[in-house]
Amino acid sequence: MKYHALAATGLTLLAGAAQAGGIERRGDPSQLLFEEGKNYVEFSVTSVNPDVSGSARPGAPGAPTGDIQERYQNFGLGYKHQLNDKLSLAFVIDEPVGADVTYDGSTTFGGGSFFGTSTASVESVRYTGMAKYKATDRFSVYGGLSYVGLSGSLLVVSPGTGGTTATNPPPGPGTTGSYSLAVDKDFQVGYMFGAAYEIPDIALRVALTYESETEHTFSDNTGAPFDVKLPESWTLHAQSGIAKDTLLFGSVRWREWSEFQVAPQDFFSFSTGAPVNTPIAFGTEDVYTYRLGIGRRFNENWSGAFVLGYEEQTGNQVGNLEGTDGFISYTVAVTHETENWEVTGGLSYIDIGNATTSVASFRDNDGIAFGLKFGVRF
Repeated sequence: MKYHALAATGLTLLAGAAQAGGIERRGDPSQLLFEEGKNYVEFSVTSVNPDVSGSARPGAPGAPTGDIQERYQNFGLGYKHQLNDKLSLAFVIDEPVGADVTYDGSTTFGGGSFFGTSTASVESVRYTGMAKYKATDRFSVYGGLSYVGLSGSLLVVSPGTGGTTATNPPPGPGTTGSYSLAVDKDFQVGYMFGAAYEIPDIALRVALTYESETEHTFSDNTGAPFDVKLPESWTLHAQSGIAKDTLLFGSVRWREWSEFQVAPQDFFSFSTGAPVNTPIAFGTEDVYTYRLGIGRRFNENWSGAFVLGYEEQTGNQVGNLEGTDGFISYTVAVTHETENWEVTGGLSYIDIGNATTSVASFRDNDGIAFGLKFGVRF
């Protein structure tokens, strides 16, 4: 029996990853090292359509926000080579984080929402080279380096927003302050390492992976530098055969999102009447993301899986360019494979947690994600 196909069905469809950790879109890439075969290549794509809308909080001006999260696609490409019985190598290109936010309506003074016409975009790319050494039949260690690029642009429009006080004084009656910034990709090097314990006869594998932070330096409109940290993480993967042709699998991922913020020095809030330099985006606390799934082989060519995803709703105030707080996801996936190739398709429904920002409440939101993965062994 090929347990690897069942594991791939459930674990590579990015079930719920559309909302994990706020802007996180891809997790730990190390599991490619465990694919079977001398050479293995895979390509994956996920299309996500979130529906995130809210209404003004009591006492806050503005109309409903409309749907602020844009549909997006996320891509990944990986190659694994089995050098010998002990050593395997892998290379992965993916997009670890991202954001696509648009307040489509007019501004507050045009009868729209508090942040009407505001936009935010985050783009990333990650190149990861890894190696795994099999010390014994049951124990292995692995590690590698990542080269991570991060860029973004934003336009913040609201009655309480502006740039440096010299160029954007506090907005008066009937006016709206604005702030815009675009930064090119900044590349930084990170690292990862991990260890795994396996009992092949029952498809048991437990693997723990650490990924370091990367700290990216940008310049605001005045040329002053500010740093954006993509935080460190730990991920625990586990799987085991529990009956003939049946696999139980899951993961727990922790990431230090409390260290994340975007705080250019020339951005100011005038909500208290006096200019105050505040972060545009920020994380309120560390995030745990859980997955639990079961896979079943139907015959030699077909298998399927069901996966639950969960991220706790913290109840903390989130940024105005986010609008989400935790999720529950439900994913079904089906794999068709032959001796040399396999295709997996999956569909996720994401129940997005209620969230509160400084001026709006986001309730009863959800999303749909579709994933496709194609793998070839040679």
